[in-house]
Amino acid sequence: MDVNERADKDFSRARRRAFLKRVGAYLRRDPASNTLLSFDEVRSALGAVEQSYLGMRVVPVSKIVGSVGRHRDFDRAFLPGKPSLGGRWKKIDQAMLRAEELPPVSLYKLGDAYFVRDGNHRVSVARQQGTEMIDAEVVELKSRVPVDSALTARGLLYKLEHRRLLDRLPLDRVLPELEIELSDVADYRRLAEYIEAHGFRLSQLWRRYVPAEEVLRDWYEHSYAPMEAMIREERVLDAFPGRTGLDLYLWILRHRDNLALEARDESVTTSAAKDDLVKREGRKPHRPNPLNIYS
Repeated sequence: MDVNERADKDFSRARRRAFLKRVGAYLRRDPASNTLLSFDEVRSALGAVEQSYLGMRVVPVSKIVGSVGRHRDFDRAFLPGKPSLGGRWKKIDQAMLRAEELPPVSLYKLGDAYFVRDGNHRVSVARQQGTEMIDAEVVELKSRVPVDSALTARGLLYKLEHRRLLDRLPLDRVLPELEIELSDVADYRRLAEYIEAHGFRLSQLWRRYVPAEEVLRDWYEHSYAPMEAMIREERVLDAFPGRTGLDLYLWILRHRDNLALEARDESVTTSAAKDDLVKREGRKPHRPNPLNIYS
């Protein structure tokens, strides 16, 4: 089989795979999972501004998850989404089949994810041929919000709210040890509101303006850390698989407020709210057996 015929078959196979992936995503009711990310949308959501030139790099093809201007032409696996891409795609495929040297692709790097500036067809053919690494000229952009190559179109909303939280409160600078990950996108704003309310109470108690940095340290030491220790020591997360410590922190606080309102009793404790929340909503948490260190 000559390279022209092989390239025709490769493109037809790639188009079939693209169709099957699109149908699969539709049947899962999750079309966003098959969407190639738009670099401009990601950059806007993350507020990425700081830029530096990294030069030539060898990049894992699997970590290239988006494109600057061609995100509608290819799917998440960089399979061609349009028949009109065939001419250019086949020429690249033929060159690779002949082992011809091609220029490096040009990429933006955000966290652990890469976006194509130039070379979308080369990335697509490389993915189709099973190439694991590709030569690339890389420009890196910095963001306060962590990003990895698992980012999806649906996850962008979470990143946007995470960035807005950091715009309101410098959590990443004051409390870099705190892992900010929430399962409900609305909880990023709720977390900011809880911390700001904590700061308001401090200013009333101390009768002075309290800077955000001081508010955050006091909130962490006297509100979050004790509850996080309780959640960890009593293994409350076992009752809520897939959730995070911050999820439980916010849920327990909201549940305590609801219980206090129902009982008209402001003395309801977070521990009582935690027990009631687990009883109502969670699986029974596994408590370690002190007599068996392997339990």
